Amino acid sequence: MTEPAKAAAAPKAALWEDFIDIFTSPSEVFRRREGSGFGMQLLIVTVLFGVLILGTKSLIQPVFDAEMARQTAQLLKAHPEITADKIQSQMAMGAKLAPIFIIVSIPISVMLTGLVLWMVGKIFESKQMAPTAIMVAAYAFVPRLLGTVVGAMIAYFSSPERLDGAARITVSLGALMDPDKTAPVLLALLTRVDLFTIWQTVLLGIGLQVTGRISKSNAYIAAVLVWLIGALPTVLGALRR
Repeated sequence: MTEPAKAAAAPKAALWEDFIDIFTSPSEVFRRREGSGFGMQLLIVTVLFGVLILGTKSLIQPVFDAEMARQTAQLLKAHPEITADKIQSQMAMGAKLAPIFIIVSIPISVMLTGLVLWMVGKIFESKQMAPTAIMVAAYAFVPRLLGTVVGAMIAYFSSPERLDGAARITVSLGALMDPDKTAPVLLALLTRVDLFTIWQTVLLGIGLQVTGRISKSNAYIAAVLVWLIGALPTVLGALRR
């Protein structure tokens, strides 16, 4: 069968349907969008994250406050010559800009995840192209949109005292730990063992299998490697603390 015939046989669907089908038939989504590029998917995911982050900011504000207070205490301990007022001023500005930084980080995270998936896939002789890998990563981030909603719901039903760290609004092992009594590196790793991060990792494996034309076992091994590489920035940040 020729390539045009294959393309003609591919199922047709509107782009918005992908964001439903990714939950029910992800293989079909990756198959029909393999040659579509990643621009629109990346834009839609970024906009949706932006709406959710800004819309739920008031609910998760106690988490921001707790993290800022923890960072302030650590900074004062490391640099006692700095005045508390100066640090508080900087932290207040940081709290205002934090949602913007998070939104800006979304497309960067998607593209980096896609490029890492593409490079790791080459170990297993994947045929996947870099733009296709970024497309896969964009769809793989969709469950984390649901995770943002769940995090806001957790914050809504929790007391401000319990919202003492970012892990508290995740569905992860890290949510069970006291952020003031748990080693930062351990907390960072446990927070990666999260329902929606694991879901994302599974989708990366499915996408690599479909578009890279490699075996299921190799695709999932590659996805786990991507998960491990994705943990490095958080672990390194924890080590600095």
